Amino acid sequence: MSKPPATGYTQTKYPIVLTHGLFGFDDILGIDYWYKVPETLRQDGADVYVTVVANANTPEIRGEQLIPQVEQILAITGAEKVNLIGHSLGGPTVRYVASVRPDLVASVTTVAGVNRGVPSSLPDDLSPASEQLLNTFGNILPNLIDGITGVDFEQDYLAALRSMTPEQSAVFNELHGDGIPDTECGEGAYEVNGIRYYSWSGAQPTTNVLDPSDILTALGANNFPEGVANDGAVGSCSSRLGMVIRDDFSMNHLDEVNHLFGIHDLAETDPLTVFRTHANRLKEAGL
Repeated sequence: MSKPPATGYTQTKYPIVLTHGLFGFDDILGIDYWYKVPETLRQDGADVYVTVVANANTPEIRGEQLIPQVEQILAITGAEKVNLIGHSLGGPTVRYVASVRPDLVASVTTVAGVNRGVPSSLPDDLSPASEQLLNTFGNILPNLIDGITGVDFEQDYLAALRSMTPEQSAVFNELHGDGIPDTECGEGAYEVNGIRYYSWSGAQPTTNVLDPSDILTALGANNFPEGVANDGAVGSCSSRLGMVIRDDFSMNHLDEVNHLFGIHDLAETDPLTVFRTHANRLKEAGL
């Protein structure tokens, strides 16, 4: 009796779907958001798709934009479900899809997902005029990204920021909380409604002097209280969901998706290796 053909290390049963975070994109002016991630996973057999949603809006709106893209991927591939991977605000986005359309989803993985919110720098008492002014200026970058990448989604900078506050994240988790830990820094349910939940994140805002993005994450780290582990944008405990792979990689918020151009801490595991290992984890789980 002949043996079945061997599959590649990253050859999952279901397609892998990548969803970006705040101010995200697929590629822009030669810069890939998921730098070499899709190519690396495809080399060993994975079927990988990069999606684009509003780069500044709520997880609910972004999730509704993601659903038809997932349906199209299923139609193209003939697969029954997908493995969703979301970075940053993409975390709650893919969680929303799993919550409202569990029939489409085999697994959810958040990479530095904003699962319990991040410290807010927005004043609580903004006047309507101030809100309008702030949103007008705040939407300049999202609309510019949209224009360059050739997509046309409604952007709402203020709504995006407010959705990531601890208070609004708690409201979101009441409705779409599968996989969220019961304790502040614990693990969540590994499986809910037949969907597997995973997460990982970094905890080092600055990782390489040659990486210009370190400037942004170093500034972002100032928003966190002293002693709170974070990657320059999201706290380690806030990122936890389901099975926690690690929440202390020596990576900043952009290193986690191998951005910018793969510059990262040379003493730490290559981000591409983390993605390859996870794809194999999904494969071994029958996903």
